[in-house]
Amino acid sequence: MASTVINPLRDPRDKRLPRIAGPSGIVIFGVTGDLSRKKLMPAIYDLANRGLLPPGFALVGFARRDWANEDFEKVVHDAVLQYARTPFSEEVWRHLAEGFRFVQGAFDNDDAFDNLAATLGNLDRVRGTGGNHAFYFSIPPSAFPVVLQQLKRSGLCDPHAEEWRRVVIEKPFGHDLKSAQELNSLVNDVFPSDSVFRIDHYLGKETVQNLLALRFANELYEPIWNNNYVDHVQITQAEDIGVGGRAGYYDGIGAARDVIQNHLLQLMALTAMEEPVAFNPKDLRREKVKVLSAVQLPKDLSVGAARGQYAGAWQGGTKVLGYLEEEGISPKSTTETYAAVKLLVQTRRWSGVPFYLRTGKRLGKRVSEIAVVFRRAPHQPFSQNDTEELGSNMLVIRVQPDEGVTIRFGSKVPGPAMEVRDVSMDFSYGQSFTEASPEAYERLILDVLLGEPSLFPQDEEVELSWKILDPVEKHWARAGGQPQQYGSGSWGPKCADAMMARDGRAWRRP
Repeated sequence: MASTVINPLRDPRDKRLPRIAGPSGIVIFGVTGDLSRKKLMPAIYDLANRGLLPPGFALVGFARRDWANEDFEKVVHDAVLQYARTPFSEEVWRHLAEGFRFVQGAFDNDDAFDNLAATLGNLDRVRGTGGNHAFYFSIPPSAFPVVLQQLKRSGLCDPHAEEWRRVVIEKPFGHDLKSAQELNSLVNDVFPSDSVFRIDHYLGKETVQNLLALRFANELYEPIWNNNYVDHVQITQAEDIGVGGRAGYYDGIGAARDVIQNHLLQLMALTAMEEPVAFNPKDLRREKVKVLSAVQLPKDLSVGAARGQYAGAWQGGTKVLGYLEEEGISPKSTTETYAAVKLLVQTRRWSGVPFYLRTGKRLGKRVSEIAVVFRRAPHQPFSQNDTEELGSNMLVIRVQPDEGVTIRFGSKVPGPAMEVRDVSMDFSYGQSFTEASPEAYERLILDVLLGEPSLFPQDEEVELSWKILDPVEKHWARAGGQPQQYGSGSWGPKCADAMMARDGRAWRRP
């Protein structure tokens, strides 16, 4: 019999109807990795604690480790205690842990996958998972072919009657257009396209989704969301840390492939898209594809793109290593840790408005934001001295860490003189809502279980993104040499500032 989970956090008087997953389970390949421990396991517990998982939910780990089910349960328990967002409830944990199973084996081991199939069949009977299973690939893309082949051979990818089987893929989705097309072909040979969920955790963040509400639920912004009023748009994802333990993955990939190709191009598409007919997956994707199809790179990429590597420096009172000094990094590596690119969206709405995308490690602070910078007023009846401290009006959507929206505008300084300077109005999720925003992986895992694909890029979006980035990567490869060095704790290399200065603009300092 399946147990009933009591959610101590939910008020039974709450009349809102939350989205609750039906009978289902998740299999995690790569369950011993950091992503699983820090993000996936805690997110699954938090969903259970909020009453959003079915009573008989199952979690199956697959790895080489010589673990029994009890060992796996201990690993999940420790991860939940350390990283979960919601308070620990012994009752919720006990019911959830009844559905934990571990399958030992290598990806090329037929017996291991036959054992996995038997384990899932048993969970269908004992936990009532109903034959509904998601396979989470928290593994390198090089392992995809053998795992996909095993799922196909063992029949695990083939649902019966009303059952479903889905696959969840972590980025990177290839390393260029050709590899992305090959990867898409491999996956689509085993799972139909509507059963493939490509995770981009940025799209699960509350503020990213609030961007759509901000634009299309308010008459205040949409009329000026165009080239008549917008001067340019800056989209930033900055980290104040180095590569750390990701050196093996990061070197040879770089900032542009790691962040611009997926996160930042998706944020740009949501910022620039037209209003969809309805908020359903088909219509949302159609509008994002139109934006990505209309993107044009500068003719001269030597002045329309910039790259850099962080150098050793004092950051926050601590001496930090430069990228070339990090353990596991070749001293001759040409991998960029900072990338910036200028893009044009050739549509009627955005013609002439540049979109500047940048990302980097060891920058001034950890921040992700979309800054819409408006044109200066065509006529100001003030003297130059009156407005020397006045900048451009700006709307900033803060994606992380302090989720919210800031509006910057000019206001008179109190006093007898007519002096105008910038002031800000600020909206913060933490101050405006009593309910905390769910962690991105909570939202995305729940969407996988519900079969809600709106926030997951499909084949066409992935391939269009690579078509945009590939010429930049090829330009840098032809140019050769080392990326320009920038000091840790700064805001990037001088070549990125020069790229903006040529257009008479400057990067915003978050």
